[in-house]
Amino acid sequence: MKSQRHPHHSKSPAITLDKLPVRAVATIQDIKTGHHDGGALKRRLMELGFVPGERVQVLRRIFFGRGPLAVRVGTSTFAMRKLESSLIEVVLA
Repeated sequence: MKSQRHPHHSKSPAITLDKLPVRAVATIQDIKTGHHDGGALKRRLMELGFVPGERVQVLRRIFFGRGPLAVRVGTSTFAMRKLESSLIEVVLA
């Protein structure tokens, strides 16, 4: 079985979800730990389905990129602040 988390097998470099273009489909590579919360935000994101190997897509940026993102992971859609989306590393699918 091929590892989904191995960056050497990806064709494009990892970026954070907040930088992903609208409508582009990507695969989650890693979730970084927030420096201020001891990993609570990372655990919460993973509980919601933001796990390595899962497909993710930014559906739209609200308020011209200054507000939250509408993000689809699996079959669920979430509104995410830049703080959360900047912790999620993705590679274009």
